[in-house]
Amino acid sequence: MQDLELTTGGYTFKAAHLLFAAPVVSALATGIYFSYDVVNRFYAVEEAFFEVTDTNSRVQALEQTVLDNDVRGLNSKLTQLSTQMTTLLERQQTLLELRSKVERAELITDGIDDKLEALQDDINSTWDAIDELGKPL
Repeated sequence: MQDLELTTGGYTFKAAHLLFAAPVVSALATGIYFSYDVVNRFYAVEEAFFEVTDTNSRVQALEQTVLDNDVRGLNSKLTQLSTQMTTLLERQQTLLELRSKVERAELITDGIDDKLEALQDDINSTWDAIDELGKPL
């Protein structure tokens, strides 16, 4: 094994040198591979950290929006609105009832003017007749 040599590109390598260099080169390659893997994992963790930070800012924005819009006070406002709508519906019903009464009253009073004129004419003619009776011929 000591006589074995490898000649490449003008260089001569002995078997003992190759047996010594192979584990060193292998260890270096393995170290480079795992270093590359560690760096990639670090980048992945760093990206996840930015995602968590971004999520945190979005949560804060949502909390601020909830506070700005006073979502907690909406229940009382909805209750007030419901009460006001109920009142409006009751008043609308009252107005509809009054409208029907006014329409009935108009139907009743439409013919009264003609009757009152006729009665006034009768009263006037009666007074004219009384006046004529009171005058001597």
